[in-house]
Amino acid sequence: MIPIVILIISLLLDGLLTNYLPFLINDLSLLTPLLTVSSIIIIYPFYRKKENKYYLLLFIFGMIYDLFYTNLLFFNGILFVIIGIISKYIYKNYGLSLVKIILYIILIISIYESLTGIILFSFNIVSITFNRVFYKITHSLLTNIIYIELVYLIIKIIPKKYKKISIN
Repeated sequence: MIPIVILIISLLLDGLLTNYLPFLINDLSLLTPLLTVSSIIIIYPFYRKKENKYYLLLFIFGMIYDLFYTNLLFFNGILFVIIGIISKYIYKNYGLSLVKIILYIILIISIYESLTGIILFSFNIVSITFNRVFYKITHSLLTNIIYIELVYLIIKIIPKKYKKISIN
């Protein structure tokens, strides 16, 4: 239940923040949200023994993200599953900690934005350049790192009987 709540809150905050913060190219904002994408790594420990449910949940939330924000059918559904596979690999090989999450979020956002840029460029949906992809990556890190660090700390203080797993 906790991972679903985290994803719902992230999805709603993505919409709320994009309405009130400038996030277009050449805006002076370092607060571009990708909170739902960032939440993918923090929820994996809840599903480490039920990975099929994890991937299904990511696909469903990717589709919901598509409906609300991108209008590209299956686009984020597939990207969320790819990010989920990467998150699983990171968690199984390196674990989670307060400091490591910063590096993981940088990696996850870079991969997500790079894949998005490659796909948009390949299908000529939007004219995109390396500079725009780099701009989007750098301007979304601050908000996402702060959000995931807060979520991580909240998860750590929740009693074990409610979360069913332990996050290191």
